[in-house]
Amino acid sequence: MESLAALVKALVSGFQGPGGWSMWVIMVPAMLGLAVVVERFFYLFVKCGFSRGRFMEDLFKILKTGDTSRAIKFAASSDMPIAKVMVSVLSNKDKGVEAMNKAVDEVFLTENPKVLRYTPQIVMLANVATLLGLLGTIYGLILAFDAVANVPAAQRAQALATGISVAMATTFFGLIVGIPLMFIHGLFSAQTDRILEEMDEKSAKLINILTEQA
Repeated sequence: MESLAALVKALVSGFQGPGGWSMWVIMVPAMLGLAVVVERFFYLFVKCGFSRGRFMEDLFKILKTGDTSRAIKFAASSDMPIAKVMVSVLSNKDKGVEAMNKAVDEVFLTENPKVLRYTPQIVMLANVATLLGLLGTIYGLILAFDAVANVPAAQRAQALATGISVAMATTFFGLIVGIPLMFIHGLFSAQTDRILEEMDEKSAKLINILTEQA
């Protein structure tokens, strides 16, 4: 607990010290990253994630009854990307396999960018935060070496400690921002891959089922 308090104190001192400019600049990718993470979490896990399995189960139950129009209405009532794929397949059921595949491709063209949107920017923001922390480190080292070379002996120890403190605080804060963003990027990338693979898999499965029924 004492070590945590010491870390918090060091960070607060970093914002108030000579390297404060670097700490505040790191806040920019931190806030942007937070905004992207919240938006992507809502889209990938809330909107597209939790109810996908239940949706597909209910859709195939309706299809087993042979009521295609009801299945289309049910799928159209959802705003999930996989639901739009299902609607495109079912709406072109009577036009043949080629028409269904073409309709799926058109949906993928519009939904792929929505699923992939902003995820690459998370790792970019993580790298920017880390590099800004490194920039503050270099600045702190410049202060430290300047203290050794130019500051009077009586003040040298204090000036040297200040420079090292700036170097460590900015690096630490940059990593605090960068590491979680890198980890979250990995989670979101896995989820986007899962969504896209499922869209492809379920559309192919539905096309095969409809083709066999024809």
